[in-house]
Amino acid sequence: MEGEESSKLALGSIEDIGPATEKRLKEAGFRSIKDLLVRGPVDVAEATGMEMDEAVEMCNKARIALEELGIIDRSFVTATSLYEKRMSGGQRISTGAKNFDDLLGGGVETKAVTEVYGEFGTGKTQLCHTLCVMVQQPKTAGGLSGKAIYIDTENTFRPERIVSIARARGVNPDRALEGIVVAKAYNSAHQELIIEETGPVIEEQGIKLVIVDSAVAHYRAEFLGRATLSERQQRLNKFMHILVRMAETYEVAVVVTNQIQSSPDAYFGDAARPTGGNVVAHTSTYRIYLKRSSGKNRIARMVDSPYHAEREVLFTLADKGISDVEN
Repeated sequence: MEGEESSKLALGSIEDIGPATEKRLKEAGFRSIKDLLVRGPVDVAEATGMEMDEAVEMCNKARIALEELGIIDRSFVTATSLYEKRMSGGQRISTGAKNFDDLLGGGVETKAVTEVYGEFGTGKTQLCHTLCVMVQQPKTAGGLSGKAIYIDTENTFRPERIVSIARARGVNPDRALEGIVVAKAYNSAHQELIIEETGPVIEEQGIKLVIVDSAVAHYRAEFLGRATLSERQQRLNKFMHILVRMAETYEVAVVVTNQIQSSPDAYFGDAARPTGGNVVAHTSTYRIYLKRSSGKNRIARMVDSPYHAEREVLFTLADKGISDVEN
């Protein structure tokens, strides 16, 4: 059955793609019709040198094929069928803390992009490390029996932290480490290249979680001043949209961390704003703001969600990673 589905996802399954075109696509990093949909016609045209009209038609045929296979939703469906699909097929990864899971409606959702932002030391990277361990657990323990990809842009991934979280949770640390694929991104161009090559890794490794820690750091460091703002936002916009399509097409949970900056026009309340502007805001399904509380306790606030209420919960940073506050 797996082999049959694999042949339906092959590039050659689309009638327009002959042996020569298939070779060009594979050389450009496209391994299946899922990659065509995730990266889109502009990327296809730029990477292969084919005409834009040809690339658009090819991507449209890939979309139709994926709709017929039931991998993505059809262009026109009733709200009832969407509701039933979400109620029956929604998969979530536990954060490791019941309070935090409740804030998210059961955990970090697959087929969605969850953005976590906050100042240094609020637990963003700790959450990412904990999720890397939790995703590998069986469903009964809050996981999806899958692996994780950790795209590290700020040299924050620590394998020894994975070991300590796994041990504290009674998980085999060697297996926990084997279940994480780490990709270090040295600049924004490298970060984009990694995400373009992630599709085949998801399929081959059984990935259920993709983490980008952090998504905006390289863009913020490389594009300085107002003169470069437009190019920065265009590049970031393309990157975030690939993540959105990847989450949907490959049925993975995508978690991105983000930094904060002070907003000079905020006279009342919290002046902290996530970087990346509207590009990141509009492409994230859920936005969570992490703040300090007392000691190792932290506050997570649901800032933006299609259906969750805006509220706050308390959690703590412990040997187990993200954990509930003990009374």
